[in-house]
Amino acid sequence: MTRGPVSRAKIWRNQGLRLRCDVLAVRMTKLAGESGTGFKKRLSMSTSNPKYGTINFELVGRWLHLPAEEDGPFWALNLMKYHEVAQYADGRESSITGAEADDAYAPIGPLAAVGALPSLLANVTAQPNGEPDWDRIAIVRYPTRASFFEMQERDDFKDAHEHKEAGMEFTIVMGCQPLSTSEASKEDGELVMRVMRFTEGTTEAGADPEGVTPVAHFEVEGVIVGDKRRWDHVRFDRATPEAIAALTEVEGIEEQVITVLGRPFIERIVESVVKI
Repeated sequence: MTRGPVSRAKIWRNQGLRLRCDVLAVRMTKLAGESGTGFKKRLSMSTSNPKYGTINFELVGRWLHLPAEEDGPFWALNLMKYHEVAQYADGRESSITGAEADDAYAPIGPLAAVGALPSLLANVTAQPNGEPDWDRIAIVRYPTRASFFEMQERDDFKDAHEHKEAGMEFTIVMGCQPLSTSEASKEDGELVMRVMRFTEGTTEAGADPEGVTPVAHFEVEGVIVGDKRRWDHVRFDRATPEAIAALTEVEGIEEQVITVLGRPFIERIVESVVKI
């Protein structure tokens, strides 16, 4: 799959730097009228799912009951696939794209209010492997899991969520922890993201082909919203065209998504890990 260039002006839409990150604006927002214990109790009892993914209630429930002293930073990786035309729940006619609806959703204010740091935002320009075909990738570092839930309860977050629902066809959001970071330059090749599930019985993929320069590698704590697939590691690397073509042959991987990313609008993955 190869994609043409996307208009930067079309993406930013007169609001400066805006992050289209999926921060799990799921049905939890409909429960978020109650705060504290009431919110947590009703969420833990809910079995509903948003139209764009399936909630991992086991993981969410575990996070909700996590003692404060055991909580800490996590990185939310967002894989986003949009409707061609936004589909609003109230049935209104729409002439904007799903991506444009997600632009209207962009929760910059709520993210800042809870101390979250947008760490990566980029469009997918090619996808040599995996499904579905993703449109955008984003990462947000949250100071705690509690701050993630705190954001769901904010009125400014809930008010904008209708645009996210209208624009998103499908998304996977996964909580990650960093394993390593390295400095790499554009001269090292294209920015590539790989999401991996290892072959049963293995805990690491085989050696990468020549021409791959690591940027940041993460371990997946769990999928928050998705399609019930399990993932183990996420890798961001710089890679030459020859290396990208060879990534599908790396051993020890049962399933993987490989995306080539365009020039990022936000690129501070390494900074988000090093400067916690």
